Amino acid sequence: MTSAEMDVGKYLSRINFSSSSVPAEPSLPLLRALHTCHLRAVPFEDLTVHSGGRVHLELPLLYHKIVVQHRGGFCCENNSLFSWLLTQLGFQVTLLSGQVRNSFTGFYGPPCDHMVLMVCVGGRRWLCDVGFGVPGFSTPLSMETNGPQVQGHRVYRIRKSEEMHFVEWRGDENRGEDGEWTEIYKFTFAPRCLEDFTEMCQYHQSSPSSIFFCKSLCTILKPYGRITYIGRRLITVIFPSEATGGMVETTTRELQDEEIPAILAEKFGIVLPSTLIPKDDTITPPAVIY
Repeated sequence: MTSAEMDVGKYLSRINFSSSSVPAEPSLPLLRALHTCHLRAVPFEDLTVHSGGRVHLELPLLYHKIVVQHRGGFCCENNSLFSWLLTQLGFQVTLLSGQVRNSFTGFYGPPCDHMVLMVCVGGRRWLCDVGFGVPGFSTPLSMETNGPQVQGHRVYRIRKSEEMHFVEWRGDENRGEDGEWTEIYKFTFAPRCLEDFTEMCQYHQSSPSSIFFCKSLCTILKPYGRITYIGRRLITVIFPSEATGGMVETTTRELQDEEIPAILAEKFGIVLPSTLIPKDDTITPPAVIY
């Protein structure tokens, strides 16, 4: 597939967004809708790494994988393709380098460990990220404030410290004035290009310090919660509602290896071209601390 064969209408169909709903000019409501639709249709997953394949960052290859094959991907795959879509629709998009705080080790990844997008609409900057799992945000975050931004049962903020910006969150149970914020990742405003992420894309497919190498995973946002496959487990999270008594409900189901292909097809719409080898290894702390 070539870049000339990449089609905006088919991409919009892939994320269940009607082409007739796209206005002539880019707008914040459109950006928010596209962001949420992408998260609810395209899984965050690393299954290529665990089924005998390799991830490459050429846009036509990513389009074929995500749009044609109805797959997902990790940050560089989802966010770089989403940036292409936004650019085609007239948005001003800048790729930024993020460094994720690993929830297993507590350490940050190296520069270009994560890709995020800065999108300018009406003279204001918004942080977009359709390439993060839990606890990623469902609609863009304003980059014009360091104050709390509420999304459902979670609150986010972008805290600045010198030239670094930190994306942080807290949940319903921790929303008070003195509630503790948890860092997700940090980034700078320095513009990047897709090629800048090639080295880290390879790192994540081969390093015992990367979650993508150590754990086979797939997760997708739903209107009611989130479904996650990891290793040999299926985790279903139901967001707070009247039905749940205002609490988050989490259930975990242990899986046999022979069950996993059917689970991936049923829950995520993914059919792999080759056999998946489930993996849930311990992540090795990196030798260099960032």
